[in-house]
Amino acid sequence: MEGNSRPPSASSTPPAPRLGAWNFYFLAKFLLFWRELIGLHPLENLAFAALLLIPLRSAGQRLLRNVLAVPAAVTLLYYDSWLPPAARLFSQAHLLSHFSPAYLFELAGRFVSWPVVAALIVLGVSYAAVARYLRVGVLVIGALVAMLPFHDPERIPGTVSASASGGPNAANLDMVLQAFHANESRRGITFIKPDAAAPPFDLLFIHACSLSWDDLEAVGMDKHPLWQNFDIVLRRFNSAASYSGPAAIRFLRATCGQQAHSQLYSPAPENCYLMPSLEQAGFETSLAFNHDGHFDDFLSFVRQQGITAVPLPLAGIAAPLRAFDDSAIHDDLAVLSRWLELRRTMPAPRVAAYYNTVSLHDGNRPQGSPPGPGSLDTYKTRLLKFLDDIDGFIGQVERAGRRVVIVLVPEHGAAIRGDKMQIAGLREIATPAITQVPVGIRVVGPEVRRTGGRLDITDSVSYLALSHIVARMLEKPPYGADGFSPKDVAAGLPITEFVAENNQSVMLRHGDRYFLRPDDKAGWKEYAAAAR
Repeated sequence: MEGNSRPPSASSTPPAPRLGAWNFYFLAKFLLFWRELIGLHPLENLAFAALLLIPLRSAGQRLLRNVLAVPAAVTLLYYDSWLPPAARLFSQAHLLSHFSPAYLFELAGRFVSWPVVAALIVLGVSYAAVARYLRVGVLVIGALVAMLPFHDPERIPGTVSASASGGPNAANLDMVLQAFHANESRRGITFIKPDAAAPPFDLLFIHACSLSWDDLEAVGMDKHPLWQNFDIVLRRFNSAASYSGPAAIRFLRATCGQQAHSQLYSPAPENCYLMPSLEQAGFETSLAFNHDGHFDDFLSFVRQQGITAVPLPLAGIAAPLRAFDDSAIHDDLAVLSRWLELRRTMPAPRVAAYYNTVSLHDGNRPQGSPPGPGSLDTYKTRLLKFLDDIDGFIGQVERAGRRVVIVLVPEHGAAIRGDKMQIAGLREIATPAITQVPVGIRVVGPEVRRTGGRLDITDSVSYLALSHIVARMLEKPPYGADGFSPKDVAAGLPITEFVAENNQSVMLRHGDRYFLRPDDKAGWKEYAAAAR
């Protein structure tokens, strides 16, 4: 009956659906997206917003939903970000577990941009001021819906799709990459055994972690005297890798053309291994690190490439730095000086030495130092010390009167500047800023008669070019009576077009533009940031 009817109680009627404080989460994403600091997937974000808008009757249910929504929101933000896929992060968890707490804290700090923090604070204050007058949630939902027709799930900051960029389409770039690897598989260099009467000399390869031309320019060290002290400088050398393990494999297979990343962990033809090839040419091999070689099983990578020599003992050598995993990093000049001292006791007329140094690696800090500047801030200081040490060692070899061809080959850069897709220090994408490294070659010895002056090479080259130069020096030693001409040694240098890879992405240069394929299932995008 009408007289007995009662209005429904407030507890039985759910409140009108609102996003409430979650509006700020979406507004913050819009700001980060506008600044090209993250991507944004409107469909997934709409689905998340819809879950937040489902009417719930009790305050307890709404509280539980908000609690459960927090990890979901963090996961969705990670999905929207330019960070590597979560699977990649999990696959590297065993390596992250070795990082010191101080280094992990430093890495976390790199994700904090104070200008962005300030912008978010301003956004929060503005939202609080207008929320009482506007239905901000309606605007948020409307913006996400409006983005749907324009969403590109593979969008990368500063890029456009290959087909839309006025350049080649994705199918053409796939063919370019396939043709590149097919051509590289047919290329190789063979070393000849020098004539017994030829002046014997040593080869010392200095494989340095975390040094690129972009890093040098970022800290103003591209004009250091060392670069003028080399006889040959390769200015567009592509290391083709952004991590140490793959870089070491590529270097130690320098006598063959560039392999795809997926082939690096399978055995290569015998003629592709650099150090065994030098052994067949009459060199005894030696090995030295300024670290213990355990991280990421680096020593095993080297062993698998045919180096059987026992590493130089480091006992008693000063270790002024500690690595990101708190292991000791020994002084470069002191380690190289011990190698030179040991070399005097070796009866072999020719020695080929592989020296790996991590003095410039991200996360290094001075021994015993209290918390202070991060490793990016100390990079310039460490780089100056490293370049001075190599320059000083060259002088030391000259004073010792030994014939040594010294080859400096960085593994990859340090990504000191980073870009919009990769924060400083992150090297998941092998951009030219990371893989175009400074390679220098210096012929040291008392009888060197240089003709023609030093040589800067601006052609696009890679490891095969180094093998070519070594082969020319074996055919005609630079210590002969005819003198040493850098131009003659570099004549006919094999050109290698730019292709750089890691286990997920591939970047190549086509014409004067760079294109990125983030993974096997993604399309190609022009990577404008690489043109810096």
